[in-house]
Amino acid sequence: MLGLVKKLFGDQNERELKRLWKAVEHINSLEPSIEVLSDEQLKGKTAEFRERLNNGADLDELLPEAFAVVREASKRVLGKRHYDVQLIGGMTLHEGRIAEMRTGEGKTLVGTLPVYLNALTGKGVHVVTVNDYLATRDSGEMGKIYEFLGMTVGVNLPNLSHPEKQAAYACDITYGTNNEFGFDYLRDNMVVYKEQMVQKPLYFAVIDEVDSILVDEARTPLIISGQAAKSTDMYYMADHFVSKLTEEEDYTIDVKLRSVALTEEGVAKAEKAFGVENLFDHENVTLNHHIQQALKAHVIMRLDVDYVVQEGEIVIVDEFTGRLMVGRRYSEGLHQAIEAKEKLQVQNESMTLATITLQNYFRMYRKLSGMTGTAKTEEEELKKIYGLDVIVVPTNRPMIRKDIPDVVYKSVGSKFRAVVNEIVERHKKNQPVLVGTVSIENSERLSEMLKKKGVPHKVLNAKYHAEEAEIVSRAGQAGAVTIATNMAGRGTDITLGEGVAEIGGLHIIGTERHESRRIDNQLRGRAGRQGDPGSSQFYLSLEDELMRRFGAENIMGMMDRLGFEEDQPIESKLISRAIESAQKRVEGNNFDVRKVVLQYDDVMNQQREIIYKQRREVIESENIRDIVLGMMLPVVDRIVEAHCPADLVPEEWDLQAIIDYANGTFLHEGQLTAEELWGKEKEEVAELIKDLLTRLYEEREQQIGEEFFREFEKVVVLRAVDSKWMDHIDAMDQLRQGIHLRAYGGTDPLREYQFEGYEMFQEMIQSIQEEVSTYVMKAHVETNMVREAVVDEHEMATNAEPAVKKPTVNKQDVIGRNDLCPCGSGKKYKQCHGV
Repeated sequence: MLGLVKKLFGDQNERELKRLWKAVEHINSLEPSIEVLSDEQLKGKTAEFRERLNNGADLDELLPEAFAVVREASKRVLGKRHYDVQLIGGMTLHEGRIAEMRTGEGKTLVGTLPVYLNALTGKGVHVVTVNDYLATRDSGEMGKIYEFLGMTVGVNLPNLSHPEKQAAYACDITYGTNNEFGFDYLRDNMVVYKEQMVQKPLYFAVIDEVDSILVDEARTPLIISGQAAKSTDMYYMADHFVSKLTEEEDYTIDVKLRSVALTEEGVAKAEKAFGVENLFDHENVTLNHHIQQALKAHVIMRLDVDYVVQEGEIVIVDEFTGRLMVGRRYSEGLHQAIEAKEKLQVQNESMTLATITLQNYFRMYRKLSGMTGTAKTEEEELKKIYGLDVIVVPTNRPMIRKDIPDVVYKSVGSKFRAVVNEIVERHKKNQPVLVGTVSIENSERLSEMLKKKGVPHKVLNAKYHAEEAEIVSRAGQAGAVTIATNMAGRGTDITLGEGVAEIGGLHIIGTERHESRRIDNQLRGRAGRQGDPGSSQFYLSLEDELMRRFGAENIMGMMDRLGFEEDQPIESKLISRAIESAQKRVEGNNFDVRKVVLQYDDVMNQQREIIYKQRREVIESENIRDIVLGMMLPVVDRIVEAHCPADLVPEEWDLQAIIDYANGTFLHEGQLTAEELWGKEKEEVAELIKDLLTRLYEEREQQIGEEFFREFEKVVVLRAVDSKWMDHIDAMDQLRQGIHLRAYGGTDPLREYQFEGYEMFQEMIQSIQEEVSTYVMKAHVETNMVREAVVDEHEMATNAEPAVKKPTVNKQDVIGRNDLCPCGSGKKYKQCHGV
């Protein structure tokens, strides 16, 4: 039935290609008029296109002429003319889709067409590659076309200095790896001055080897971590101090809000005990935090009610169900404070400072596209997660590679002996052979066997990208034998040497089926490029990982019954089909794993977007008065709501508790009395406190001076948001690790994670609001004027690289006090990190 429908209407891919071929004819018709232009006139086209965009034209209108211009520039600069099928690939990418193009069809050159067109907008185009070598190579080679046409090209590499990164992102076109673009996004949302940011808003990305980046690497989130700044000793010291305090005299308890606050007497004792002048000063933030959490651990948190001690660890008890919430930890250091209280080992691991999955990073681009030789098998995932269609672009010349059926041996030993014999036979004819292995161990095993046979060969293990690209490019020369792990030298073309086509072209040998059909297809695709002859065959054994997982025992029994010898292979379409269905099952399982990673990260992603948006607002706004008041006033609503409930008559309201809480958070003792609140409606009580708070806030603003006060507010808000958010990420991380245990209780772990994650986020927001209220109203301004990142940049590490060593400063590089600070804040060194 499906076949009949296709015959009548053609499939979706064919219909799309038909439409694109018409556009190709239009581009080709422009070629004669573009060819006659001088170099200067051709370069001048870029300014002309930009002018037309400014006057209201859109990119689709410019596409035919822009593509024709890039094609002509490529002819002049690189001596390469884009084939018609490459124009189809270019249009597919411009439309925000994936172009599946066979190996050797010139994907890198295809990218120049949509990249140039979209870069005309000035919004920045990112070309994403799988490693730094390819980013550097492609930006150098393809950059010649862009630069000829008057565009700027940058390369975003991991160890660039701050100004170099800003310069790379300021270019029209920026090349780099998926990891580095993602980590820069996270770092940009940790800076404290807008001048320190490097990325522009994410506009258009073209991803080379898109399946590798959006599918294979999508299971591992990007993580920036740093050692938790909290010293474990401080928890024990704070615990010792609060154990000597007395209720009412030194602190007040708010049972309804489950909070506790030091009285002025308590603050004085803390200042004396720890030898500090003002507990609310910037340098004492950590100390104050530890005391508050130790107090809460002692006074509010009760053993065997809120938590239990099991095997030397604190396990939280759900207040509603009484279930043990294994894997969940209290955030903001409260868990460590309870550990100190119970005289347990205080856990101080490295903290996750920022994290995002590649799926959520790339979904932020306004337009996304990619190219690869193998995407059709993953089309469902690419469509569901990224909204990307796959268009299979026809080859420039017919493909004549012979794919020989798989052969299966009983053991790994007999399989490798057969592979070596095949290599020796083909080497005698001088035919080049490329052998793909799934592990470095197998590469080395084959290498030893070939040495014994006296066959010269090269071994590549995807470690040294530049050298390997050079060796892979020579794998098609007569007599060459190259052993490579599947990923080695990816992105490098193999050109056949002289006379090789006459003896059958490059022969590919696969030594094991990969769990993904795409990886097998990539290996095959190394032969038969651009209509070259070539062949491929896979050698398997019943002891291979994939075969063992899916019913090798049945085949083994059958081979034994039929009397197969150790070195006698079995060739059967039935086995090939069984292998393919096993691969489909594994691909389905892997998709499910990636889907689950994304579902969990989506919870964090919504929270991340809220926090990052608010953070940017704070950094980019000149005046954050409204933001600060917007944080302080809800605190008043919450305390009034808690102590003036609707089910009590006004005479039973706990007005003193409101005053105690207000004194501990944002007022000084004596500024608010119970008499003032007595006899008022709940709304009037809230309004009176808000008016008082706003008046005191304005007085403080007048007293300090508006300019100073605005900067002071930013310091306070950024510090509160960053420290609480990092604690929250850590707490969510701990929750995520233990949440799967909830499944044993018959609940859905994802639902639980979403629900508890939301609750924890609300608690964090409230905690930020309270901290901002306290510090804005109580801290000394003079000592709170320097914005500082919660974690120093040099102490951060990513899961792609270790922490960066601090750069050594040469004598001649010493920074003068009046020089601009190298952190990128735009301030003088003496007013920033030179304080």
